[in-house]
Amino acid sequence: MQKKLFRYTLLGIFCTSIAGTLFHFLYQWSGTFFIALIAPVNESIWEHMKLLYFPMLFYCTFENCRLKPDFPSLACSNKAALLLGTFLIPVLFYTYSGILGTNYPILDAGILYLSTVIAFIFSYKLTLKKPGQTQCLLLNAAVFLLCLCFIIFTFRPPEIGIFRVPG
Repeated sequence: MQKKLFRYTLLGIFCTSIAGTLFHFLYQWSGTFFIALIAPVNESIWEHMKLLYFPMLFYCTFENCRLKPDFPSLACSNKAALLLGTFLIPVLFYTYSGILGTNYPILDAGILYLSTVIAFIFSYKLTLKKPGQTQCLLLNAAVFLLCLCFIIFTFRPPEIGIFRVPG
């Protein structure tokens, strides 16, 4: 059964990485309101957090439907991993660009892939430890609140650094 979870974890890394890469161009290709809700509308770090958040959310929903009977703690683990991976993006970006004094698109892409790998490995390990369900309510609220923030701040971003296009 552990092999099954591992295979789904590898598939999740692959699907989320590919979808995240495609999501980078999705709004530019379509320009539609609904796509703007899930794909970046500009080059700000905040908008780039969507590159992991929504593809991983979609994949984890699929994964939870498939594996919930075998891994009842998977949904909770996936939510914790989703938040971890999403917030790793600004942490890693501001760390490396602060050290180097500039940012590089190839490193920015690498951050997406590294954050995705870390998030899925975290979910895998946490699922095997079978975390308690008491944290799930809080994680559900945090995932929902972040989703709501993505929607609101796409159209009304605050005037702070994470919402500005770097450069």
